[in-house]
Amino acid sequence: MRDTSSLPFGTNRLGAVFVAWLASWRRVFFFGALAVVMVLSKPTWDRDNRAVIARQIHITTWQILPWFTLLSALISLVLIRIVVVTALNYGLSQYALEMVVRVLVLELIPLVAALFVTLRCALAVNPPVTGIHIPRNLGGLQGDDTERIRDELVPRVIAYAFSVLTMAVVSSLVALVLAYLGVYGLSPWGLAGYTRTVGQVFDVAVTLGFLLKTLFFSLAVAVIPIAASLDAHSHNSADMATAVQPGTVRLFLALVLIEGLSLTVKYV
Repeated sequence: MRDTSSLPFGTNRLGAVFVAWLASWRRVFFFGALAVVMVLSKPTWDRDNRAVIARQIHITTWQILPWFTLLSALISLVLIRIVVVTALNYGLSQYALEMVVRVLVLELIPLVAALFVTLRCALAVNPPVTGIHIPRNLGGLQGDDTERIRDELVPRVIAYAFSVLTMAVVSSLVALVLAYLGVYGLSPWGLAGYTRTVGQVFDVAVTLGFLLKTLFFSLAVAVIPIAASLDAHSHNSADMATAVQPGTVRLFLALVLIEGLSLTVKYV
């Protein structure tokens, strides 16, 4: 017979893990709400903090924006060519531009921008968070902790979110230009049909969904890795892998859920 003596222990352990997982997500949302409130507060934008925010934006956006835009343009050219040639082969050339805009601009570029900023900034150059504690009951923050969150962490949140938004918008505009060139070449006579097709794709609902999805991507990239670092430090962990790995899993899960929800709302 199968030994069932260890089942209660295993069930209790699984329940404890699930409760801890929910608590970690609760702290992520708490830190995100706290960061948003601080972003909207006046003390965050004093002279010293503005200088810190500008330096963070320079590191996370302006230093890598040209290279990301170039890489995005090259990938866009390849994908546009594949879509256009495939559409021509199947006699669907009238749908080539719409497919390019929907697949490349609306779906791939915002997700790639979020992943790029995650790997380049939020995880790769995110310094460890030390000395800041978020209590388990999500209340009772000390004054020193509040000041350090505003001065040290909120500038990173702003910079990471700004980086995702900037890269997604700039790369989308470049992809739209390349899509015109890929479909119509250098001829100006396709401008009327191009603007009509793009306008039909970017109706009010789609445009709002695109902006909201990109905004949620930027918030996830900005908040989750820092919250994971805070969570690891609150448990007195000296190993940064314990902060990076859970933060990575939570962030990728959040990005997949946001993208899946966006696709469901638009196409189901």
